[in-house]
Amino acid sequence: MVAAMKSLFLTHPRSVDESYLEHMAFAGRFSATLLLAAGAALVHAFLPFLFEKTASRMIAEMYAMTRNRGR
Repeated sequence: MVAAMKSLFLTHPRSVDESYLEHMAFAGRFSATLLLAAGAALVHAFLPFLFEKTASRMIAEMYAMTRNRGR
């Protein structure tokens, strides 16, 4: 039972060469960045002269950080 739980929590982080805590920190920063990008996009929806490229730039940067992880 303990081995199965350990496997559930460690298989994916190990696949991207991270510890559980390293992966948690990366995923937390990733999530916060997504929230900021969503906020910029929402403001832009109502005020199109603000944050014209902010959300798309943030997402492109996030993609660049993650596209080769685990390869």
